[in-house]
Amino acid sequence: MSGGPCPALRRAQEVLRAYEPDLPAQRSLRRQYLAHLSQHPDGLWRGGPTHLTVSCFVLSPDGGQVLLTLHRKGGFWVQPGGHVETTDAGLAQAALREMREETGVHTELADSHLGPFDLHRHQLSAAFGACREHLDVAYLALAAPQTAVRVSEESDDVAWWPVDHLPANTVPDLAPRLERARAVVRGPSVHCSTRTPLVSGLIPERSG
Repeated sequence: MSGGPCPALRRAQEVLRAYEPDLPAQRSLRRQYLAHLSQHPDGLWRGGPTHLTVSCFVLSPDGGQVLLTLHRKGGFWVQPGGHVETTDAGLAQAALREMREETGVHTELADSHLGPFDLHRHQLSAAFGACREHLDVAYLALAAPQTAVRVSEESDDVAWWPVDHLPANTVPDLAPRLERARAVVRGPSVHCSTRTPLVSGLIPERSG
């Protein structure tokens, strides 16, 4: 990338600034993400050792079940997600694309949370090559557990699991993140939105 911050970077920063969590730990992560993007303008994209990723927690409407993928490279159960692409219209749309590609499920974000609901910074094993640390931006969607799923080439399995009875080999910290997601789902008037996220974070083709 050449010149000043690209529109994609600026809009990703806007998404993070608009995120107003109650938990001090989440506010600290938001500051860390913004600092990283300020210091590393290429931190929105894969390539560097530390960069943003997006993910999508898909829960049943009652919050009792969650859709997980058995990650082929990592060997663990995790929510669908991955890297931002230059063709994505924004962070939220990137999260939905990753979810659809990895599970075959087509749904939309929960309309009470068109923006992120959770941030999570985690290091990666050597199995992930040049990627050493992900700064994940997580979104929330709803789908019926009867919805047909499809296993992608990145996974060994895709399945619905009871939130209270997760498989043994889940990624660290999945349970508390799920509790936060379930608290949102069980709040008032949560359903899937047909609207475009208010902060779209439009991402044009990358130059340079």
